[in-house]
Amino acid sequence: MKNIKRFSAIAFFGLFLLIFQACDDSSETFTISAPTAPVLAELNFTDLVLDAVNTNNPAVTLNWNEADYGIQASISYAVQFSKDDVFTAPVTASAVTGRTSVTLSMSEVNTAAGNAGLNPFELKPIFIRVVSSLGSQNTEKSMSNIIQFNVYPYFNYTFKDYYLVGDATAPNWNNNSNNPALFRDPADSNRFYYTGYFGAAQFKVLEVKGLWQPQWGTNDGTTIDVNPGGGTDPGTFPKNNSSITTAGFYKFTIDFATNKFTFEPFNATGITSPASLSLQGSSTANLALSPLSFDGHIWYANSVRLTPGDVEFVTGAGDKWGSSTSFSGTATNGGGTIPVIVEDDYDVWFNDLTGQYIFIPLNL
Repeated sequence: MKNIKRFSAIAFFGLFLLIFQACDDSSETFTISAPTAPVLAELNFTDLVLDAVNTNNPAVTLNWNEADYGIQASISYAVQFSKDDVFTAPVTASAVTGRTSVTLSMSEVNTAAGNAGLNPFELKPIFIRVVSSLGSQNTEKSMSNIIQFNVYPYFNYTFKDYYLVGDATAPNWNNNSNNPALFRDPADSNRFYYTGYFGAAQFKVLEVKGLWQPQWGTNDGTTIDVNPGGGTDPGTFPKNNSSITTAGFYKFTIDFATNKFTFEPFNATGITSPASLSLQGSSTANLALSPLSFDGHIWYANSVRLTPGDVEFVTGAGDKWGSSTSFSGTATNGGGTIPVIVEDDYDVWFNDLTGQYIFIPLNL
């Protein structure tokens, strides 16, 4: 009898809660009016030349009147750049919530202009608008008026660079010890080479000096594998943790588009390194390069300031090695000057076995 009473009390209490909740439905439906679009203020200049050196300096401050949706709400704003006034392919340069102004740095404007499709080193118009929206889903978008100015972008360095590590190479297993750079193909930014001396051991490829990931290796001897971070590290080159059988000179080729590599012997017989090598030209005062003690055919200079102009690799005997491609390429004796198109600090690498060079900017 007690069990029956207890069940009845519980059932009655549940029924009471159900009736109470039905009568106390306090959900609200918000209705917004047609929004009044934000109004973007005009600027007091027409041309903006971006500073490639002081990239964190402010470039432009944009102000706009708040959009009006007829309710109290937190409004989000996206600042969009476009190379045309119909915003065929808009790029979001900045996004803020609850604010009606934003200051963009030199690098932020440069990145947005480049992503919008503007070429570097050309003064061309860029179009800007502000898009307001509500909620986390960015609904009820409203576009501001469009303003424009002419912008002169500097270079966007879009290339990736890669470095050797391992006991078959100069830095051993130190991931930040002047690790030799791979030489990028100037016609294919996914293809890299390194021709030089390798010890009878193993090696891997790193994407960032000082970091162990992303880390590249191989598990099957033909395909490259990567740990981008947080995963399992791949095996070492040349094949799944096996060592190079005989120390000597080899040509290593790796293609990050096809995920393939080759590692084959290279005949360095009769190739003599110059007694000295320097970088000369309008971009720098005469700058001496140093050979690696591990492999005297690989020359380098760390963190050297280069200004727009040109350079050549000049031997102690007076030979001048150059080419026509910036950042990376293959120099030949009498091949002309190498263009330096943007000022920055660079790590410079040169291989006298192949004539390959690479200039790696440190701040772009």
